[in-house]
Amino acid sequence: MLLSKGFEVELYTGTPAGNIVGLSDRIVADLNGFVREPDSRNVEYTTPPLRRYEQLLCELVRPRQQLRAYLKQLGNYTLIPGSSLALGDTHRFYRSDPDNPYHTYIEHTYGTKVVTASVHINIGIANPELLMQACRLVRVEAPLYLALTASSPFLGGQITGAHSSRWRVFPKTPPQVPLFESHQHHIQWTEHQLEQGSMQNVRHLWLSVRPNGDRRPYCLNRLELRICDLVSDPVQLLAVTALLEARLLQLFQDPSLDPLESSQLAAHTRADELLQLTDANEIAVADQSLEAQLRHWRDGSPILAADWLQQLYDQVWPTAKAYGISCFLVPLKKILRQGNEAQLWLRQAQTASVSQVVVQAIDTMRRQEEGLSDDICEPKVA
Repeated sequence: MLLSKGFEVELYTGTPAGNIVGLSDRIVADLNGFVREPDSRNVEYTTPPLRRYEQLLCELVRPRQQLRAYLKQLGNYTLIPGSSLALGDTHRFYRSDPDNPYHTYIEHTYGTKVVTASVHINIGIANPELLMQACRLVRVEAPLYLALTASSPFLGGQITGAHSSRWRVFPKTPPQVPLFESHQHHIQWTEHQLEQGSMQNVRHLWLSVRPNGDRRPYCLNRLELRICDLVSDPVQLLAVTALLEARLLQLFQDPSLDPLESSQLAAHTRADELLQLTDANEIAVADQSLEAQLRHWRDGSPILAADWLQQLYDQVWPTAKAYGISCFLVPLKKILRQGNEAQLWLRQAQTASVSQVVVQAIDTMRRQEEGLSDDICEPKVA
């Protein structure tokens, strides 16, 4: 049986010219299913946990179509792709909820470093020990998912030099998070962080992947992959998700894929070295995405991100085929061949201004959604 899957999608709102405008207060007040972020310039919607990819596709597209229709009522506003303030004010924080003390802490502690848009992929795993094992494997391979999804090469109208400016500056919190060896290890570690104040609450665990649930850290039921930049094409997002799900299904069939067990790095320093290796891989991918030179968690050997992803694609293909989801993997081949959004935009920026690239991306995103809505998603019956 396929695993349940859901998304938390953050989006910027603004004008067709790419100017980002904070409208989340009005959106959240008037539309069901949307929640505010600390800064008003982006807004989030969440899809229900589903197993079938066809249903997931429509749950990704419908809220955007609803939001677009609402934005037209407010004025000449639209949705803006990308994960950074490509053309916006990168210094001022626009509070969406001035009376929220947690938002106050975030603004004063991190500033606009957290004013980003991304997508979090949630995969249902009810067994807490399997969940910890899954988090360990996905943690060391998380840089690969960022390599596929990087979409923040611009900031404040400038080319930053990074493919994911978002992850390059995002304040991972706490700075050092272990590979949790068990559910009990996770509980004890979280309680300690809360006691010493390095986490303000149980949500204040910001890293590439984390265990999640209705009563953290005690009742957990899903893996949350948080490293991905915003993927504006829903079909490509499903492809990234299919890769993640197939990898997890492969792990459940073959527990030896657990990096704490099967890595060839020295046993007495393995956990620490895996973390150091993974942190370095995340930085390299934030800078160069698919072109980044990484070190493989199995033995520390150097490998190009695109080559590692091709290997992973080939490894999970039999599992994906057995579960009937191999067709959803196929769009990854186009990303590996042509590049992710950041790479495509940077190539366009060689002959166009940043604002022109952003305007074109806005139109591309709109047309993709319209095509999917017309061709695949049937209207809901009231």
